[in-house]
Amino acid sequence: MPFMLIFSTLASTVLLFPLNVVLLGALGLLLRRRRPEALWLSWTAVALLLVFSTRAGALLLVAPLEAQTTPLASIPPTAQAIVVLSGARLSNAPEYGHQDKPGFLTLARLQYAARLHRASGLPILVTGGKPDGSVESEAAVMARSLRDDFGVATRWQEQASDTTADNARLTAPILLGTGIQRVLLVTDAMHMPRAVRSFRAQGIEVIPAPTVFFSSERLTLNDWLPGGEGLRRSNYALHEWIGMLWYALRPAPDKSR
Repeated sequence: MPFMLIFSTLASTVLLFPLNVVLLGALGLLLRRRRPEALWLSWTAVALLLVFSTRAGALLLVAPLEAQTTPLASIPPTAQAIVVLSGARLSNAPEYGHQDKPGFLTLARLQYAARLHRASGLPILVTGGKPDGSVESEAAVMARSLRDDFGVATRWQEQASDTTADNARLTAPILLGTGIQRVLLVTDAMHMPRAVRSFRAQGIEVIPAPTVFFSSERLTLNDWLPGGEGLRRSNYALHEWIGMLWYALRPAPDKSR
């Protein structure tokens, strides 16, 4: 695993839930002997954990991200291909002969890509490497799922990327080398702003085709109660906000690499 990927993984662990609020709470406890008012840091940590572990509270982070993109109304005739970004995998699935399968969000992306393919006939490129050190790339797992689960063939596989920036940088030569400049980009609505920025930086004309809009769901009583799903959504959104800040601060990507 590359050093920068290890570093970003460790940094994310510290900055994301629950460790970020655990550290904040611990800091308040450590400082309270010298500064009793520091105990408010601990109470703040508890409050943050309660709010962002609800699906309603997660919307505070999710909704502004998803508002930056809109569902695809129709497929433009100028689109030349469909690009699907990898998310994560479910490894060693026993019910599938211990093969790796797409994770839940990746499967949703593939489902939408298959729908777009049937409506347009556009060829599909899947992109995803081995960020977790697996033997098989995420792109290969995605291509197999498209074939076996949706009856759709994959034209191209990019199998070396570890990050969203890599997805764009390594996919661009494949697309541009075949004369493709304008693509439907399929990923989650929360992930779309960062993905669009990365692909446009590589000279690819992007037509966003987002899926999985959490902010459009109808709220119920359960959405106001703490739970693991709320915390997962908050973490995903916070990861995207941090990623967008990191991409904005770092030097512009080198297209020649």
